[in-house]
Amino acid sequence: MADQGSLVFNNLSLTRPIVFFDIESTGLNIGTDRIVELALLKVDPAGNKTIKTYRVNPGIPIPPEATRIHGITDQDVAGCPAFHMIAGEVASLIRGCDLGGYNSDKFDIPMLAEEFARADYDIDLKEHKFVDAQAIFFLKEPRHLAAAYKFYCNKDLENAHSATADVEATWEVLQAQLDRYSDLARTVDALSALGQSNRFVDFAGRIILDDSGDEIFNFGRYKGQKVLDVFRKDKGYYNWMIDGDFPAYTKRVITRIYMKLRDL
Repeated sequence: MADQGSLVFNNLSLTRPIVFFDIESTGLNIGTDRIVELALLKVDPAGNKTIKTYRVNPGIPIPPEATRIHGITDQDVAGCPAFHMIAGEVASLIRGCDLGGYNSDKFDIPMLAEEFARADYDIDLKEHKFVDAQAIFFLKEPRHLAAAYKFYCNKDLENAHSATADVEATWEVLQAQLDRYSDLARTVDALSALGQSNRFVDFAGRIILDDSGDEIFNFGRYKGQKVLDVFRKDKGYYNWMIDGDFPAYTKRVITRIYMKLRDL
């Protein structure tokens, strides 16, 4: 039974409205990227729904790789308001509400907070409760090997974290996946392409390949920028990485890239 003062709507007990929201952006860097689209779905305790979508001019170019994901171009947002122009309206819509999303704890909420701060709009998102459907998904459907073994093979993994047991279970899981999903290719090349490691230049994933095959940073203040371009304009960054606590192989990779400057 719901608590007094709350109503149950589609199995969710609400004491006040909740706003589910999703952000499309110029990229994934919370500090430097910007919102280009913001959709909010407000559900009140009676189950009434209101949806509002904003296109936002980010004030910076939208990278082609971002456009390939969400389909929004610079031309699409050229005549749209900047975030600071809609900040008050967005704040009014979510005021007194809880917030929900998918992967919102790690991305959408930090991105929204950053945009409010950049607009110098005084709002404290900590006053809201956050519901992240992805967190629930990962909690209820674990992604470790024992869970995969149970899901695909319907067996309990005995001696989990024993290297022998784990490697045998992994082989069985892969065979069961190929049996279950008829659309999966049966070659190592095709299966390898489904993972992220084929984009990694170093095994730690600090340097990856972009869609054009260029080496780019996958962390830090230069995330998304070509390694060679960064070293060309900020040679001290190379020295900082060499002196820093980075894996030895990563240092070998950046040294190889850095040496290209001598040939330019």
